Amino acid sequence: MIDRQTIDKIMNAADIVDVVSEFVTLKRSGANYKGLCPFHNERTPSFVVSPARGICHCFSCGKGGNAVKFIMEHEQMTYPEALKWLAKKYHIEVKERELSAEEKKQETLRESLFIVNNWAMSYFEDVLNNDIDGKVVGMGYFRGRGFSDDLIAKFHLGYALKSRDAMTKAALKAGYNKDVLATAGLSIKRDDGSMYDRYSDRVIFPWLNVSGRVCAFGGRLLSKETKGVNQKYVNSPDSDVFHKDHELYGLYQAKKAIVREDRVYMVEGYTDVLSMHQCGIENVVANSGTALSLHQIRKLHRFTSNITLLYDGDAAGIHAALRGTDLLLAEGMNIKVLLLPDGDDPDSFARKHTAEEYREYILSHQQDFISFESDVLVKGTERDPVARSQAINTIVKSVSVIPDPITRATYLQECSSRLGIKEETLMRTMNRLIHNDIETRQKRQGSSATAPSPVPAPSAAPASASSPAAPSSANPIEPLLLQLVLKHGEAMEIKDVPDVDGNLFDLTVAQYVQASLAADDLQLSNPIYQRILDEAADHSGIEGFSCVSYFNLYPDAEVQRVVSPLLNVNSFFNDGEEAAHNHRSIRERTDHLLAEYKLYEFDNRIAELKTKIAAAKDAFDTMKKLMGELKDLQLVRNELAKQAGRSINGSGRRGRGAGG
Repeated sequence: MIDRQTIDKIMNAADIVDVVSEFVTLKRSGANYKGLCPFHNERTPSFVVSPARGICHCFSCGKGGNAVKFIMEHEQMTYPEALKWLAKKYHIEVKERELSAEEKKQETLRESLFIVNNWAMSYFEDVLNNDIDGKVVGMGYFRGRGFSDDLIAKFHLGYALKSRDAMTKAALKAGYNKDVLATAGLSIKRDDGSMYDRYSDRVIFPWLNVSGRVCAFGGRLLSKETKGVNQKYVNSPDSDVFHKDHELYGLYQAKKAIVREDRVYMVEGYTDVLSMHQCGIENVVANSGTALSLHQIRKLHRFTSNITLLYDGDAAGIHAALRGTDLLLAEGMNIKVLLLPDGDDPDSFARKHTAEEYREYILSHQQDFISFESDVLVKGTERDPVARSQAINTIVKSVSVIPDPITRATYLQECSSRLGIKEETLMRTMNRLIHNDIETRQKRQGSSATAPSPVPAPSAAPASASSPAAPSSANPIEPLLLQLVLKHGEAMEIKDVPDVDGNLFDLTVAQYVQASLAADDLQLSNPIYQRILDEAADHSGIEGFSCVSYFNLYPDAEVQRVVSPLLNVNSFFNDGEEAAHNHRSIRERTDHLLAEYKLYEFDNRIAELKTKIAAAKDAFDTMKKLMGELKDLQLVRNELAKQAGRSINGSGRRGRGAGG
């Protein structure tokens, strides 16, 4: 368990902008920051970070929260794991009691994989730097490629000994579980139950995920007699912490430079990344020879919209550049392509040039995708009308997937100019392709499907665009009332409240709401809401207590799920709008919302009574009793309507009450 003092220290140190910036490119927007949401696919930024409030929120998918909540959601961590992540970031020591044997068994497989991978990275690094074979063979290879000690340490490069079970024996001796080693892909089980290393006589390239945790490894074979073999490189298999089509090698080391330069260079291999870092270009990642996936593109898009594909100038490099173009365009990325001179790859070219020379070469030789595809596909088809037509259709198809209509039109103009074809002809072709694509998707999704939207539509709010959702709550005022308690529950704003004997007391907002509802034999219909209200009322009299801080750090995930959307609403970010909306005093707002809440409840009671009266029309005594109850309820209801500032005429059905 992490003690409260340490939690407070972590939370005080955690800067929400600093934390979110680890994963999302943020741009200032007034007093806040905006970026593309990391929790769903979008092209228009709707993810807002408020440094003043210490929270973030997506106005499209609704996810967000404080720094701990953000890390929990983004990294799929538990509450204690997220706290440890932040503690590590801010160099805060976390002292915990030792886990029992039973608790250790209950550690999740995911966490176990990260732990054993981290151990393996340290093991391979130690072999590289301290074992005689590691120094001669492994370090000899890296030094031969021109990599400095600082670069080797930055990427945690290592070496696996030639012995087929050296790492496995060391891991077992250190107490790691055989099954976890096999699941992580570090060891392989034979049929007889014995185990051997996946990597031997290989230099090791650890993969760090975007938050810096070791998720996988790549190993390059060094034996001379195996030159030209198919398995020169071996990578970790998929696991709970690694899917190759989700990760990009070098992203963790590159992400700050990508944000700074607002561009990412995409290369194919490990040494391409390392050599570019060595020459001073750090905003570079590798997809390690696989086709770019949507997961990888969307991960990159959080940091920049600009990408340069940097490949060899041979046929394989051209193919690699072409195969990812349409996916990148469809995700709204701005693409440049650079094919290096024949005989050079990003690794060899970087070793021959300084960073300045490399950048200058890139700037003067990179092409937009129209120029690139025209040069590659159309060139040489002048005497073959069919081949030329097919090439032009391929280019127009690439343009058709671009989501922004202005960008599409601009590229069509460029195509028309370069290819000598009327823009109207290209436009008709493009519209036909778009129409065919929509029809294909509709057939796949069913006859009622419409054109797919890349951004999920936000859920309708129960009362207004800025009002929070009310899960499991029938009364639309209930979430607004609880929101008020969360924001102001500890405030001693309710003065001179009389008790049954006429004595006057000062109450906090939470205590007043709890007492006022109880006086009318009411409680919040959502049991989690009522639990939060009760705890807020119980703690709100304690000096220094803050409802926002207390419930933002609440260890119960159910409470966290309720609290987060109630705190992360528009008015919570826009102080100007909040001030205009909340011109009433806290006491007035509390009374108004309580009256609205009770009014809704009494309206329902009246409706139920009328139903009972209609059913009891043949039972005179019962109907007479019910009519008396109805009269009393209507008197109370009319008084509540006055308190709520509403006309007592009409049905009494809801408009929105005052915001919290």
